[in-house]
Amino acid sequence: MKSRRVTSAWGRVRRSLARGGVAVLVALVAACGGDSNDTLSCDVVSRQGALHDYFFDWYFWYALSPFPLPGTQPTLDAYFESLLYTGSDPSFPADRWSFHQSTSSFVQFYGYGQTLGYGLAVAGLEVTTPTPQPAAPLWVRYVEPQSPAAAAGVVRGDQVVSVNGRPASDMIAAGDFSVFTPAAAGDTIHVVLENAGAQRNVDLVASVFALTPVPTATVVASPGGRRMGYLVVKGMLDQAADPLASAFAVFASQGVDELVIDLRYNGGGLVSIGRLLASYVNPGLTAGQTYAALRFSDKRANANTTYVFRTPGNALALTRVYVLQGPRTCSAAEQVVNALKPFVDVVQIGDTSCGKPLGFQPVDDGCGETFAVINFETVNANNEGRYFDGLAPQCVVAEDFSKPLGALDEPLLAVARNDADGIACPVVPASTRQRPLSGSPWRRPPSLEGERPAMIPR
Repeated sequence: MKSRRVTSAWGRVRRSLARGGVAVLVALVAACGGDSNDTLSCDVVSRQGALHDYFFDWYFWYALSPFPLPGTQPTLDAYFESLLYTGSDPSFPADRWSFHQSTSSFVQFYGYGQTLGYGLAVAGLEVTTPTPQPAAPLWVRYVEPQSPAAAAGVVRGDQVVSVNGRPASDMIAAGDFSVFTPAAAGDTIHVVLENAGAQRNVDLVASVFALTPVPTATVVASPGGRRMGYLVVKGMLDQAADPLASAFAVFASQGVDELVIDLRYNGGGLVSIGRLLASYVNPGLTAGQTYAALRFSDKRANANTTYVFRTPGNALALTRVYVLQGPRTCSAAEQVVNALKPFVDVVQIGDTSCGKPLGFQPVDDGCGETFAVINFETVNANNEGRYFDGLAPQCVVAEDFSKPLGALDEPLLAVARNDADGIACPVVPASTRQRPLSGSPWRRPPSLEGERPAMIPR
């Protein structure tokens, strides 16, 4: 049975949300084990009871969710899993997105734009989906610019030979790349890398480092000479606002004719930053129009919210935008694509996106854990949403991890450059097309291969 203290503490969360609170984190200022109604009991059964009530009040699928009694599972994690919607409605797949993690880690990432890690991400999905391919190379696909991996000289295009003596083939066969996610600062991995036929040894020490949400912003030319702004946006974080402003100031000053937004490794983040990015494309067409409508369950329809496009300085006036995407393009990143479609021609290049037209308002349970539970779905100005199979590209193009992002011959960018000159994207036989990975289990690790799938209404 849940305690009165739990009911009171989570009740304050519900009241805050009902008033329209859409902060990154609705915090419960509560100490564990106190005696007043403003404190929270942190024993397992009490926390399960609070979670039960929160799901019933705010979960998007509250009417379809199983509701086992508190105390029927031995751990908080097991009870959380038992509350998740299982896919009984043909309109919605099972919930594979809701998750929970430590509040300190959540705030560190979404509040301060920092993370604990080594800073290298591997192309694990590509060699494990649909089946493991142990003989395939395990590429380093991305390196965070301010990370230990970058400081050690690791680059996209390196191949992982082994980690701590474990061959890459073993990791691929097991689908296990958890070694790249440290438990604490100071953890160390010994990595053998290969590039251009030469091997080298690298020792990486995990640390907390600042993320770089906009690592690349440059102007490239199409083969026919059209000026194209090329922008890599890695995450929809507050820290992206200033570099976006700087990037579009350069694009505007150079009179770019086209814009390429590279979202292939963007798991999402804040709706407000996605809206800001989309608003730079053509405010003459979009300003004041619906960017996205967030729709909660029928029980919480009073929380429904509409975001409208803004008019940022140095915005462009384009009727077409290129988006480079893939299975890691998720949540608030997909929302950008969906939001622009009613207003401009969005040419999608790469692979099918992850398929998460849903979001959450994270809550802290007062005992050091933050719950990101699906609260709403999103639709665009044309009432289009529910793209659970992902957003399919017009141009199906496989990645070449040996090419740096932004290189003129990198396949996805090369197709955009050619298309700008009227050269149609190559026809890819169905048998060799990249497979949509919308069914991949995003729920468990919020730091899966370096990206966190999120859509947070702030």
